[in-house]
Amino acid sequence: MTALTEFQRLEAQGSWRDSPEARLREVVVAVGDATLILTDPKSDVPLSHWSLPAVTRLNPGKLPAIYSPAPDGSDETVEIDDPLMIEAIERVHHAIETRRAHPGRLRGGLTILAGLAMLVAVIVWLPDAIIRHAAGIAPPAQARQIGAAVLEDIERSTGPVCTRASGQAVLDWLTPALVGQNALIRVVPGPLNGALRLPGDLYVLGADLLQGAPGPEAAAGHLVAARLATDPESVRRQALRHAGLRTVLRLMTLGSLSPDALKGFGERLLSDPLPRPDDADLLAALKQAGFGSEAYARTLDPTGQTVLPLIEGDPFRSGPPEKPLLTDEQWLALQQICAG
Repeated sequence: MTALTEFQRLEAQGSWRDSPEARLREVVVAVGDATLILTDPKSDVPLSHWSLPAVTRLNPGKLPAIYSPAPDGSDETVEIDDPLMIEAIERVHHAIETRRAHPGRLRGGLTILAGLAMLVAVIVWLPDAIIRHAAGIAPPAQARQIGAAVLEDIERSTGPVCTRASGQAVLDWLTPALVGQNALIRVVPGPLNGALRLPGDLYVLGADLLQGAPGPEAAAGHLVAARLATDPESVRRQALRHAGLRTVLRLMTLGSLSPDALKGFGERLLSDPLPRPDDADLLAALKQAGFGSEAYARTLDPTGQTVLPLIEGDPFRSGPPEKPLLTDEQWLALQQICAG
């Protein structure tokens, strides 16, 4: 018994009853390897062996100490008043208790750990889950509201949306064929080097693609590319993540965005590279829209070296389409959308 390694031999006098009704009898109490041995002092004959782990003290803190192999004292008992023996037995009990498994404590600890893990999961997962849900169920009017807020932030960098009526009328006429019946296209005076698709099917085009260009094909190609390359729910989700959980909850409950909720998001979009669709998908879409891809490709790389598939795969490379995308008058009006 490692708890008693300092004792080579430990014995003490005790008074023993072999049953609750029996008379006390003098015995020698000795601590064995894992037992308490009660011996007749006259004959040295062992009278009883008790398992040390099972020994229970019936009167803690009192002397003589009374021990029994039965917790309720319904079996044998022995009375011991030797301090060293009492200390030895108590030390054994303490060692056993220390090593004994505590299922209740273990369960309690595991419950606390599980609770903490769930709390962390809720803190980490729940906000994003709410944002994903909000992005997925946003009705068209709400999605357009988000897009308008993003456009307002973009205007801080590019200048306000160009509003010349004749040029906007041309854009409105082109919109269904290029990006969809319910979409909106807006032009900003600052350069974008392409087109952006915002939540609510709101498209933003930089005036740099109109001014000085030989025709509308490059700008139209960027609008179609933005439609193909940008998933509408994904861009809504990005915007709502930027706005934060509190704004999203307000949007879901009150149906409105807080002022400046998306401040900085538009500028972030301007700093990110514009997404590009698969070349084959874009070529098919441009063919259906009735114009070629080379003008679009040359805005990406004027040398043409990195966009050869788009140039060589131009659906109208062998000849222009039967009907131009815009008349000369329409193209001129579109070019002047930011004038005056």
